[in-house]
Amino acid sequence: MDLAGPSLAPWAARRIATGGFGGNISVADKAFPEMLHLIDTHWYQFPPLDPLWHGIQGFTIACLACIAIFGNGMVIYIFSTTKHLRTPSNLLVINLAFSDFSMMFTMAPPMVYNCYNQTWMFGPFFCNIYGMCGSLFGCVSIWTMSVIAWDRYNVIVKGLSAKPLTFKGAAFWLFMVWSTSLGWTVAPVLGWSRYVPEGNLTACGTDYMRDDMPTLTYIWAYTFFCYFLPLGVIVYAYWFIVQAVAAHEKSMREQAKKMNVATLRSGDQANTSVECKLAKVALVTISLWFMAWTPYLVVNVVGMHKLANLNPLGTIWSSLFAKANAVYNPIVYAISHPKYKQALYKKFPSLKCASGEDETASVASGVTNVENEKSTTA
Repeated sequence: MDLAGPSLAPWAARRIATGGFGGNISVADKAFPEMLHLIDTHWYQFPPLDPLWHGIQGFTIACLACIAIFGNGMVIYIFSTTKHLRTPSNLLVINLAFSDFSMMFTMAPPMVYNCYNQTWMFGPFFCNIYGMCGSLFGCVSIWTMSVIAWDRYNVIVKGLSAKPLTFKGAAFWLFMVWSTSLGWTVAPVLGWSRYVPEGNLTACGTDYMRDDMPTLTYIWAYTFFCYFLPLGVIVYAYWFIVQAVAAHEKSMREQAKKMNVATLRSGDQANTSVECKLAKVALVTISLWFMAWTPYLVVNVVGMHKLANLNPLGTIWSSLFAKANAVYNPIVYAISHPKYKQALYKKFPSLKCASGEDETASVASGVTNVENEKSTTA
């Protein structure tokens, strides 16, 4: 970068006069001149973050990226190369892993580099691209989770009367997820609101500090269609899933009591039940999703309506916490899948830490048990 150019002369002079980035300057003074029009005046009241915070954030996002890229990459590889795992339902899981993989692959390296330099280094154009990618992959992940929840609702609650998901059906839903998500996230690039640097200038996201009509309408519309609506679908689906499995388990226990046997299942553990396992997985799924994205939603609403004095440190951590959702999903949706674990151990035997039997406490095993028992009792 040519510091002698006319556009960078004031920035370079100010930096030299203040002894680098020290002195009585604001966080906005770290920005390059071409980025200043994207920085809200709100941030001018805050001093630059301590370099230690930049180091912590860079280290954190780098660690999360390593876990997410390895974990989601492993999920994509195992589900794609194992023949009996290439099912329509598992295409949704592969799509979720791909979205989470892409989230960290595109978000983490620029942020680490920016944390090292303590400012946004890639100009306005790539700020737009960065913000759009983060929003896109987050939206795709949320809606893919909703489709997965709905598919499991269709299988468990409706049972044999439900129309099974086909590869054509899965492809249709994935097309809808990606096209809808792209439509919502490309809108700021085209002029409906905009993407701007976050408070500490190391990442870009939605412009929640403005209170003009384009910003208000976009963020509230995006919040409804990409937060509340998918959350409602997930809660609705798992509510009836838990109810259906609980009712089925109750009928199975009553039938076993009439037959004077302990259980109608072979190898069923006395201290666990399918509905408890299912409820725990549902609770973890919804809770982690809610925990990851709610802080960033709160920051957006607070910023738009000036409900509190947001600071750069709090806003960037809420953004980073939302990105961390890419780490949770492969654990919840794939690692709990017994057939996935069997395939993983077969391809990578060194990953199997114990020689004991694999656990079957997963939604997939619960679905299999319910389907098998329905077919035998029909």
